[in-house]
Amino acid sequence: MSGALAALVPLYAAGVGAKNLAYERGWARQKRLQGPVVSIGNLSVGGSGKTPLTIRLAQLLGDRGVFVDVLSRGYGRRSKAVERVRLEGSAEEFGDEPLLIAREAGVPVFVGADRYRAGVMAEAAAAGPGIHLLDDGFQHRQLARDVDIVVLHRTDFRGRLLPAGRLREGFSSLSRAQIITMREEDRELEGELRRRGSMQPVWWMERRLEVPEVKRVVAFCAIAREEEFFSGLRTRGVAVLAMRAWRDHHWHTEGDIAELIELQRQHDAEAFVTTEKDLVRLTPEQLRKLEGTAPVRAAKLVVRLLDEATAIEQLCALLPMNWQAQFGKVQRVPLGKL
Repeated sequence: MSGALAALVPLYAAGVGAKNLAYERGWARQKRLQGPVVSIGNLSVGGSGKTPLTIRLAQLLGDRGVFVDVLSRGYGRRSKAVERVRLEGSAEEFGDEPLLIAREAGVPVFVGADRYRAGVMAEAAAAGPGIHLLDDGFQHRQLARDVDIVVLHRTDFRGRLLPAGRLREGFSSLSRAQIITMREEDRELEGELRRRGSMQPVWWMERRLEVPEVKRVVAFCAIAREEEFFSGLRTRGVAVLAMRAWRDHHWHTEGDIAELIELQRQHDAEAFVTTEKDLVRLTPEQLRKLEGTAPVRAAKLVVRLLDEATAIEQLCALLPMNWQAQFGKVQRVPLGKL
């Protein structure tokens, strides 16, 4: 199977290259919103930290008095409508990540496959000028953006293109980005990044898993890099008695819930622990069934930038001059180093 997939990589690469060339040469035209667009994306399929970074940027800009909204595809949602996320809504309606962003960042989030239409809706609803954060937008070339932030995972450096690997684009595509974001523990990879020709500023991310006060648990998740979640729990002193993982964005079935309940009974676990993204994806009935056996708790992944004041100044400096002047009028809130 691996050989067959490897044979398809040149075809995939040709398709990606043709799409990018079409936009670079102007054969395909981008649509531009009235307000500036800042894209947060990556090279690989899932698991790099785009969502927590989007939440943190929304918080930092909001602290400075800048109005922010988020535009997202809403991957896996059952609806195709372009609409604003309602906090009391469900992941089935809006997608797990948009719902999580709306609840955690406290900013308007608009979902739709057509991110331009979502942006138009956002601007019609806004009380004044602001910045659009484009969630998972690096490959979404249809919407013009002013800044591309790309989040790299250490596995990207040795990754292969789809369908044989996880990379949606190769490192040469980083030439479109203005800012690279990497994890603090991956500093040794900066030299490799520079050797590959990327000279953009690097934002260093500190990631912390906030774990509920439980000791003996059944842990489950449906995310891209489940091993990081499980190891993070153990590092924080949680005894993971049993674990279960599904593919990213998996919709839990009644069979899944029954399996988790049986694991809890077998191991006499005091609680279930999952990710915030998985928690919002559980239906009320599924949550009720699990809670009838043991409490369900969520571990929260929190992201901070090591020099947030400099990061926001760099970001604002990349905006068009007329918008720099606009945002220069807002109150400047000191954001010291962590």
